[in-house]
Amino acid sequence: MTRPPRPTLIYSLLALLSWPILALAFRYRARGKENLPAEGGYVLAAGHVSNLDPWALGLGIWPHRYLRFMAKSELFWFPLSIVVSGAGAFKVNRGRSDRDAIETAVRLAREGNVIAMFPEGTRRKKGLRKKHDAQAHSGAARISLEAGVPLVPAGISGTDELSRLASWRVSYGKPIDLEDLRGRKLSEAAREATDRLMAEIHRLEEALSDGAGKT
Repeated sequence: MTRPPRPTLIYSLLALLSWPILALAFRYRARGKENLPAEGGYVLAAGHVSNLDPWALGLGIWPHRYLRFMAKSELFWFPLSIVVSGAGAFKVNRGRSDRDAIETAVRLAREGNVIAMFPEGTRRKKGLRKKHDAQAHSGAARISLEAGVPLVPAGISGTDELSRLASWRVSYGKPIDLEDLRGRKLSEAAREATDRLMAEIHRLEEALSDGAGKT
């Protein structure tokens, strides 16, 4: 198997600069790395509570791997686009179905990239009850199924409590079993895969909130 894509220079510089701050001020910890595929692309999906979630999610797999993620098209203006693209983002037009973004994600996953996805779409409001199955979008599952790559859940905590210097915790779960869904109609398979994904994301989040995910 070909070597997975390495982080860009901009990505690594940002990681190097932010790592001491996150490790010391926010006591950043990531567990479950042994659950992540060692080779090939995959979709890494988590709940969404803060704009900082992608960085928390990605720092745990750096420097060997890095995240590719969708970012709204309004951010892609020169010279900001250089930084945004270097940080792993690719363009998506929000507010409508963007098949081009999905096709880009599928291609990148097949090329060995790690695609970060947040099935809830927008950030979760503070205090919202965890009844997300009906709200979760199936994009992460669709990309995984179309690309033929693993769908990996993750739980994140602390990124929405900067003022309290809350501990940042990430827990990577085992890939979701999708074998029985392959060959079924894509829309049906993606919905079932999304239900399984969100159930596991919730489990990982609950373990973090209970202190079981802390190291």
